Parts: sequence; C-alpha cells; structure tokens
Amino acid sequence: MKIVRDPDQLPDDLRGGAVAIGNFDGVHLGHARIVSRLIQRAREVQGPAVVLTFDPHPVRLLRPEEVPPPLTWTERKAELLLGQGIDGMFAYPTTEAFLQLSAQEFFDTVVCDLLGAQALIEGPNFYFGRNRGGDVVLLEQLCRKADIGLDVVEPYRLGESDQFVSSSRVRRLLAAGDVDAACQLLTRPYRIRGMITHGAGRGARLGFPTANLEAVDTMLPGEGVYAGRGLVDGQRWPAAINIGPNPTFAEQGRKVEVHLIGCCETLYGRPMEVDFLARLRDIQTFPSVEDLTNQLADDVAQAAAAAAKCGQ
Repeated sequence: MKIVRDPDQLPDDLRGGAVAIGNFDGVHLGHARIVSRLIQRAREVQGPAVVLTFDPHPVRLLRPEEVPPPLTWTERKAELLLGQGIDGMFAYPTTEAFLQLSAQEFFDTVVCDLLGAQALIEGPNFYFGRNRGGDVVLLEQLCRKADIGLDVVEPYRLGESDQFVSSSRVRRLLAAGDVDAACQLLTRPYRIRGMITHGAGRGARLGFPTANLEAVDTMLPGEGVYAGRGLVDGQRWPAAINIGPNPTFAEQGRKVEVHLIGCCETLYGRPMEVDFLARLRDIQTFPSVEDLTNQLADDVAQAAAAAAKCGQ
C-alpha cells in the first residue's frame, strides 16, 4: 500500500504527474469519476496518478464542533483509491501552520514545489488555502500561469436523480439506516472497524454468540439489524449485525454486536472490520426469549443469504 504521510518522504515516483486534491471521504461514485479522469491524465502526461488528502480533516482543527463523522479512516481510504488504480495517496499532515497558507502559497508550496504536478483534476466545489480563499476560478488562473493542465470534473448523479452523489448524502442515508441506498453511492460496501470486547455473553447462551465492537472511529449506521460480513486477520465470515439497545432484556445502551456466521474462534481483544450489505429490520422488543431466538435464527439465515449474494 503506497501511502505517504511525511512531505519529506515523498518519493520521486509520486512527483511530476497528475494530482487530485480533496478529502475523498467514503470514496463514493463522484470520487470514482475524478479518479478515472486522474488516471487518464496521468497517462497523458506520462507521470503518476496521485491523490492528495488531509489527515486530520481540516475542519477538525478549524471548527471541531462542526466536523462531520468520518466515513473512512486513512488506510481504508488509501485501500479504496489504490484499488481504483491510482499510484499513491499522500495524506498531508494538517497543522495550524499549514492551514494558514494562502491560496497562492498552497499552490506554490504543495502543487508546484512538492508534487511537481503537470495536471490537476478537481470537482467544481474545490476550495483551498486559508479560509477557503481559493476556488476553481483562481485555480484555473494559477494553473495557466504555471503551465499546469486543469480538469474540472462535474459531480456524479446516480440514475435520474437530481441529487449529486456526495459524502454528506451518504451520511444522511447511513443515519437513517438505509445501508442499501448508501451502498449504491459508494464504490464498495460501507465498512467500520473496532476492537472486539467481552459482552454479557447472552448471545452465546441463546446459540448466537456475538463479538461486541467498541472504539469504532467512523460513522455508525442508524439503529437496526443488518446483514454484512466481518473481517478479522484476513479471514472473513458472513455476519448478522445489531446496532442499538437490547430492549427485550431491558438494556438501553447502544451497542454494536456482530454474530459471525460459522466462526468458532475466540476473538476477544482483536481488531475487526465490518461491511454492511443490507438492512434486515428495526430493533424490536420480543414478548419472550423464545420469540427472540426464533427471530435471531431468521436474521442469521437472511444475513447468510445476503452475504452469499454479494460474493462472501
């Protein structure tokens, strides 16, 4: 995985090519359109195709109370982008000093001096420099003076929808629990990660042991029961996932519980990644443990079928 974090360690083979700059959170179909054009332009200028993103998100430093929940962590973002064919991703370290660069200084320091870009590919809503002082109009002027090609790629619309594909639209769908619709906007199914911890052990006693996931650092879908798959140390299993409380047992705390179908290993203390493939149902209160157990069996069967359909 070619991901660079230190400007002083940027290798020569990631300089002198085509560059796309942005957060690329979630790596959705709009990002894929930009990446497709990026790779085309890289071939034309006979250089690398490079994505420059920021770590952390600039808003986290500027207005932490407004920062949106992230859809991807940096390594996952790089994995998705590299999977589309780019040559490398530069996760530029966001600092207070960096955020004080004017648009001109950002262009000179990062685009010209550091990356030696021959071509830039951006969306129409691209802003850069202190206080978002630069836009694509200014960028076009700067690129013309520096003899750098600029392509402005139009946002992506899915089907006949009048709404553009965006990270904020993906967040709205996930918050509503509509992972099916969110997946239609993303290049890969939505994924979270966390650490497996001990729970109450009730799932095991019911015949459906669950891995309790904590320290999740990206957005959680809304409460509900989902079909998905769990990934631990390179192994993957179909999964039934519960996000929310357990009202049948009068537990109101929001938890992430993952039943890995067919897994007999002890996984406590290990990291796990979870893909969401489909929403199965809402959280419910059942009149008896027997009714709950019957529903869990049905959830597992549906989850297994959904995972098989998606190539688990």
